[in-house]
Amino acid sequence: MTKNRLHEIIFEADTKAGKNFDIALLLAIIISVGLLMLDSVKSISSAYKDFFYISEWIFTGLFTIEYILRLWITKKPIKYAISFYGIIDLLSILPTFLELFLAGTGSLMVIRVFRLLRVFRVLKLVQFLNEAKMLLDALKASKNKITVFIFFVLTATVLLGTVMYIIEGGENGFTSIPRSMYWAIVTLTTVGYGDIAPQTVLGQTVASVIMILGYGVIAIPTGIVGLEMAKSNKKEISTQVCKSCASEGHDVDAQYCKYCGDKL
Repeated sequence: MTKNRLHEIIFEADTKAGKNFDIALLLAIIISVGLLMLDSVKSISSAYKDFFYISEWIFTGLFTIEYILRLWITKKPIKYAISFYGIIDLLSILPTFLELFLAGTGSLMVIRVFRLLRVFRVLKLVQFLNEAKMLLDALKASKNKITVFIFFVLTATVLLGTVMYIIEGGENGFTSIPRSMYWAIVTLTTVGYGDIAPQTVLGQTVASVIMILGYGVIAIPTGIVGLEMAKSNKKEISTQVCKSCASEGHDVDAQYCKYCGDKL
């Protein structure tokens, strides 16, 4: 099988073979992460230790072969290796090999859960790609507004935390301004752990106002992103991946990579 054919199957999803490969990869990722979660349950892990060990090496072997193939068929393997997906691919297999050669690295095995991030690679399937692109564009367009809003929320938590520190004091659990800020964040986001609570009438009144404001804190970012999504122009993009720089997100009719200029 030629490199071009392998590139079409592994990196792209606009052919039947490429789509089947991505579906198989998605199932492998989900199953391997599910086994990792079960392996963290001591009663199950001890009862099926050999099964988890063999299964992990099977999945590690499959992901390693896939990683090597991606490096081999890419014209600039170093650029792919240091890309976001390249690093995630490496992190998904590295802990297993480290445990084999280095003692005391068992705690790093939880890094295998990073395999779940590889799902975003698989979501380049045509039926998801345009929707994901529209959401990403909306987030980029609203980043300045969200930044200003987050700065406002942080300022509000400092002020509210200071006010509650003055009103309640250390005898009611508000022992410092940072701890009072923690309470303000928990209350403003409507989480409400209940580990700290105002005891005075004035403090409870202020807390009630903060709780009501909390609904606005949740709604405003949603409204900002939703507005940008409504304004966005849904432009069709393909699943083609550049063989040279491994960049994605090209237009359907693109013949050359818009990042490096090489022919697609």
